[in-house]
Amino acid sequence: MTTSDVDQLYTSLVQGSTIALSKSITLLESTLESHQELANQLLDKCLHHTGDSIRIAVTGVPGVGKSTFIDAFGKYLIENHDKKVAVLAIDPTSQKTRGSILGDKTRMNYLSVSDRSFVRPSPSGDTLGGVASETRETILLCEAAGFDVILVETVGVGQSETLVHNMVDFFLLLLLPGAGDELQGIKRGIVEMADMIAINKSDASPKLAKEAKQHYKNALHLMQSTRTEWDVSVEMIDALSGNNMHVIYDQIQSFVSKQKANGLFESGRKQQSVLWLNQHIDHVFRMLMKNNDKIQERLNVYQTNVSGNIQSPRSAAQQFIKELINP
Repeated sequence: MTTSDVDQLYTSLVQGSTIALSKSITLLESTLESHQELANQLLDKCLHHTGDSIRIAVTGVPGVGKSTFIDAFGKYLIENHDKKVAVLAIDPTSQKTRGSILGDKTRMNYLSVSDRSFVRPSPSGDTLGGVASETRETILLCEAAGFDVILVETVGVGQSETLVHNMVDFFLLLLLPGAGDELQGIKRGIVEMADMIAINKSDASPKLAKEAKQHYKNALHLMQSTRTEWDVSVEMIDALSGNNMHVIYDQIQSFVSKQKANGLFESGRKQQSVLWLNQHIDHVFRMLMKNNDKIQERLNVYQTNVSGNIQSPRSAAQQFIKELINP
């Protein structure tokens, strides 16, 4: 692929071609250095076509029905509000085989065939936070292709969800009826990051769902939300029947309107961009070290020192970094 190919890809992408979008994401995910440079060129060209979508994270415990919910909610957005919906579904990667299931698309019967949607399952790789390392840039490509709503389905609660929280506008936490006193083992920080909590599968267990709703509402009073001027609501939904999808949309619309009115929406996006820069610097720096034989040799020396109790990890790390900066 050449710069000329990137120009053609860009033209097709901003015209809304999903084929071009798929090719662009594949280019972005490539580990070849030449492809990375071309991907950077493409991203820079796309920047003035980005920023107009609403970015929504959907997370929750395994089995809560994230994929089924996304299919139902996406269908609602397309049929009732004429939206174009992109779904970035992140599958967990095996640390042993490096393989991933990539089965989310098969659970999205409507979105997988709709001409107004785009579903891209991607392996999470070595990235913590339940998101793929290129998810942020993929969001930009989807926006450049004209998608109005970007839904990011994370691996699920268990890893740090802070990463996905820092790349979206709205953080939706799905939970199950029958919460119990320990909030189903969910960490307090996850609940504090939520902009809305939805109790899924409520039609099957309405009594338990009502109890869970009250339980979480009480719990929220004891927690500090990460958002200012926003009261986190707890609602009952059912993805299988499509019940109360409008409630989710109304909450998101209300949230975005308030955030834009007080200037927090735009400032939040700017802060996220700076954070992405800092995280990419860390990532690029690690990749440079990993691919440099001389640096790896020095790192092996310090790893031996640490494992042999000759140096503390802190001391070894600081000395190692000093060597890199001042060889």
